[in-house]
Amino acid sequence: MIKNNKKGLRVLFGAVLLQLCLGAIYSWSLFNQPLIDKYGWGKEQVLFTYSLAIFIFALSTVVSGRLVDRYGPKRIAMIGGIVYGVGMMLSSIATSLTMLYLSYGVLAGLGVGFAYVCPLSTCLKWFPDKKGLITGITVGAFGAGSMVFKSVIVGLLNGVGVSQTFFYLGLIYMGLVVLGAQFLKLPPLSKLEVVQDMDLRTDRDLTVKEMIKTPSFYFVWTMFLLGTMPGLLVIGLAKDIGIEMVSLEAVVAAQAVVFIALFNAGGRLIWGMLSDKFGRLPVISSMFIVSIVCLLYMSMIPMSLLSFYICLFGVASCFGGFLSVFPTLTSELYGMKNLGANYGVIFQAYGIAALIGPLIKGGASGFNQTFLIASGFAFLGGLLALKLWHSNRKKSTKANLITTN
Repeated sequence: MIKNNKKGLRVLFGAVLLQLCLGAIYSWSLFNQPLIDKYGWGKEQVLFTYSLAIFIFALSTVVSGRLVDRYGPKRIAMIGGIVYGVGMMLSSIATSLTMLYLSYGVLAGLGVGFAYVCPLSTCLKWFPDKKGLITGITVGAFGAGSMVFKSVIVGLLNGVGVSQTFFYLGLIYMGLVVLGAQFLKLPPLSKLEVVQDMDLRTDRDLTVKEMIKTPSFYFVWTMFLLGTMPGLLVIGLAKDIGIEMVSLEAVVAAQAVVFIALFNAGGRLIWGMLSDKFGRLPVISSMFIVSIVCLLYMSMIPMSLLSFYICLFGVASCFGGFLSVFPTLTSELYGMKNLGANYGVIFQAYGIAALIGPLIKGGASGFNQTFLIASGFAFLGGLLALKLWHSNRKKSTKANLITTN
């Protein structure tokens, strides 16, 4: 039981504190217009900063995952927090797009990536019998970060301007991430033995080299890519979607940032809990179906304010769900011992999705076509999930028959 695991709860507290700060990276849409107004940059140029940060964030988890497994979560999380804060503060003196890309896109993204894997892999090891719930809480805090810091960011933007906002946020994020890192410690080895989903049980811990030789790895990696792409598109353009497709005032459309953060965080918790009960692959398949329905609606049917938020809920909650369920899926397919390194490799799909999303938007003739294309990718992802689910059920049934006989 979670409540009886006092040491684990302290670790979880530090993880949530750390993740809230890291997740504030999703607040980027609040900076778009202030930067355009101050420097006269184009919208697509400014938006690329966010895509670059997400890509670097994902890319750096390959390194940080291995370092966490080797040196422990506390040190790597502290390094990540410092780099994240420095990147934000350097963004305050960025007067060119190149400087902004290097400071926010590269350095801040690198810091987030270094710290992100630490609480995730650590908390899973403390609560192996509640993987879906704990992953949901941990990555849910990451998803809630933009909602928690939205008022702070808006207040700073209105009070001191966009450049100074970056500086003050850098100090805040650095301090809180380093503080949260102090709570991260690994559990006794005995806690690593429980595997929840019997359809996905593994008899040994695979290294990265062993994992990428398995057929399931390529299914999982591609599913993660196709699942997170729609959410990244909608989150990065939520305010613009509200203005263009629902004819909302800019102030009202800005509230979509808060709601999408709430939906994102809630989806991570809800879908994670459902995966504990129904299994990882059935839940992943369900998330693809919900994403497809919402994307097709946004593409083909004029939206009211209510339907806009319903579709936001569907896409954002499933996006959060993918980020919640896939770490658990990774641990159950390939073992807990090398989870940091293994998930770091799979997480690269998320970074590629962040780069592909703007290409889809740029190549489409508007939001309607963008969502239609995204729904096609989600449909492909759903097919892969169903195929992998069916394959693992057959293997599980065969293994049970052999054991019984």
